[in-house]
Amino acid sequence: MSNNFRGTYAYKTDIGRVRSHNEDQAMVVVNASGEVFMIVCDGMGGANKGDVASKMAIDSLCESFRNKKRMPFAYLDKLWLTRACKAANKSIYDLADKKPAYKGMGTTLVAALISGNRLLIGNIGDSRAYMIVKNEIKQLTVDQTYVHFLVETGKISKEQALTHPERHVLMNALGIYPSLSLTISQYPYHGESMLLCSDGLYNQLSEKEILSITSTDERVDQKVTSLIVQANSNGGSDNEGVSYWESMGHD
Repeated sequence: MSNNFRGTYAYKTDIGRVRSHNEDQAMVVVNASGEVFMIVCDGMGGANKGDVASKMAIDSLCESFRNKKRMPFAYLDKLWLTRACKAANKSIYDLADKKPAYKGMGTTLVAALISGNRLLIGNIGDSRAYMIVKNEIKQLTVDQTYVHFLVETGKISKEQALTHPERHVLMNALGIYPSLSLTISQYPYHGESMLLCSDGLYNQLSEKEILSITSTDERVDQKVTSLIVQANSNGGSDNEGVSYWESMGHD
């Protein structure tokens, strides 16, 4: 098994310029095995309950990751991530089911696990994972939204999707249903930079803008701050959540 990658990371959320409260959560954790876990959650449900759902998801998954052992095979990592997401889904759903004030709360979830030369991406909803290498940025997740479905089925164009009145309607979320719908994809990892973000960031920044900010010589925490500042200056119509990782080579 290959050595782990060393690196630097930063994560941050911001309320944006329009919303009255922040329902986004972001985190990056390195465990005792030297693996890296990145996560961004964008809560939903109104009446300040989206922030409860997103925090429950982040806390639950990060706690599970801290206790995770190094796995020899990718399918075991997939099993761990599935179980961790199922546990988070159950805790959010059960709380919403027991307490009327929490009814309907849920959250998106995008997570990245870097283990040696393996990268796993887990996705629920419309937060995104991007891989950045040299002068290229590649979206690794598919938005699980009604508008993306309309684009895929040829009902509307990609251009129309950008301003469609139902562009925020999710087809999937964590904690809304008793059962879980989780998409996991696997990639080889060679030290690429990784960016996870909520729709509040990518709806305000083009991929070109993201690339120009992450390509600077700033520290990673400065880059994350710059992404949020730019998103806010472009309108800041939603909360922004960002987790960012840059590799510095192997151990």
